Amino acid sequence: MPKTKPKLNSEQLRARLKLKELAARKQLENRHPHIKALLTGGVLAGSLLVASPQSDHTLAALPPASEVRSVSAPDIQDTLSAQLKDILPSSVQQLEPHQEDRVSQLLHQQFGLHATPVLEGNRLNRDYGYIGLEQHLPRFPGDNRPNTTPGRGAWGYFAPSRAALTPDLVEKERYYVAVQTLYLPDWTTRLAYLRDWYKYRKVVLVNPKNGKAIVAVVADSGPAAFTGKSFGGSPEVMEYLNMKDGKQKGPVVLFFVDDPANEVPLGPLEYNLERQIKLT
Repeated sequence: MPKTKPKLNSEQLRARLKLKELAARKQLENRHPHIKALLTGGVLAGSLLVASPQSDHTLAALPPASEVRSVSAPDIQDTLSAQLKDILPSSVQQLEPHQEDRVSQLLHQQFGLHATPVLEGNRLNRDYGYIGLEQHLPRFPGDNRPNTTPGRGAWGYFAPSRAALTPDLVEKERYYVAVQTLYLPDWTTRLAYLRDWYKYRKVVLVNPKNGKAIVAVVADSGPAAFTGKSFGGSPEVMEYLNMKDGKQKGPVVLFFVDDPANEVPLGPLEYNLERQIKLT
């Protein structure tokens, strides 16, 4: 009986498309450095990928099939989960420096991601803690979707109106986390600087139980210490991390993503950013 090919789910398809986009963008930047600013701003990348068929030049620039490594998302996740089990403490607590270093190395090895608990001298009060489910945040005045909190997030609305809501801001609200900025020791003394620094700061979250990793942004403050939780996650973040067993709470590692050029996409992380990997 002929073998049927497994169906791609939406996240795997998204990962494949994003990987192709990153590869095409990098090739274009290398060939034409003068348009890098346009690509970084997102003006040209989308239109090139949608409107232009792949030319022979583009195909020739891609690595040959022998250099493309096939890997499945479950394989990455199983490997990551097993390796984290050897690194993380038995109880959910702040990591020691040597544990943080090993987690950073592991995230780079698996995903090509530069992630660290300390970025530009800033650190959260926890990098390994419990996360709980949050509601959607209102993206603009009058945004009344189901399961949306009546109050604004810590940084206000994402846009002043529906018309001003860009696809980028939609993604930021979809994949957002809340972190405990209110408990930072220098939050009040450096409020003006830290408020801007943390707004939409990119982070990666990993569920050590299943190895699932997702990139999100900081868009709210909390939860309160008495809840026993250190972070909050949007419905999409919690859904992907598979924390929907009724408790809507579980342990995660949360590190900052060092991405000054804003090249790391938000959402599920199921491919290596530095190597050509084909999901199977």
